[in-house]
Amino acid sequence: ITLAEAHPLLQSKKKITSINYQISANCKKNQNKVSGKSKRVWKKNFLTELAPLCRIKKKDGEEYTIYSCIRGRLIEVKKKILSNPALLQEKPSTEGYIAVKKTKFEESKSITQGLKKKKEYEEVLLKRLKKKT
Repeated sequence: ITLAEAHPLLQSKKKITSINYQISANCKKNQNKVSGKSKRVWKKNFLTELAPLCRIKKKDGEEYTIYSCIRGRLIEVKKKILSNPALLQEKPSTEGYIAVKKTKFEESKSITQGLKKKKEYEEVLLKRLKKKT
């Protein structure tokens, strides 16, 4: 899971001050760890597309909740961004990813087929910008 190029956190030059995987008292996503040959995870790590993954706070106090966006098992969260939140803005699709999830093949295939092509996505972004101005 990464941030989209058009996400306000990537568009803004304001510094990210914190990332919190602790969404609620009972939910400790930052304790997920991948280990073993088959990389098995607990069954309770299943997240729906509307499940919050983390909260990201900027220096100006603005806060964003990042959602899972796809159904699947949470394999791990990127702990390195906790100590270096700038990775989210500097390298969002490599070292600055938020989490790794495993989805069922059938679901991932239908999700992939439903994605917009880059040109279509850029057109949607242009329309959004025109509405704001």
